[in-house]
Amino acid sequence: MANSAGSRKRARQALVRRSRNASMRSMVRTYVKKVVAQIESGNYDEANKALLTAQPVLDGMARKGVISKAKAGRTVSRLNAKVKALKA
Repeated sequence: MANSAGSRKRARQALVRRSRNASMRSMVRTYVKKVVAQIESGNYDEANKALLTAQPVLDGMARKGVISKAKAGRTVSRLNAKVKALKA
């Protein structure tokens, strides 16, 4: 249990940030799932559109520290490769 006023405030802030980060991570996963669903349907145009929508969201979450920059880059790269494979 937090004893000093400062540590109580830090505990409150951590609670708020943890819930916000969980919400943001969930949003990122939803965008990725939308791209994967379009890839599995085999529709290149829709998959590409979903990827173009998801990419800035992933980059933004990496910038804010919700996910690591490496994870964001890796996810975008893998999704992009799968989308490009649909066209070929």
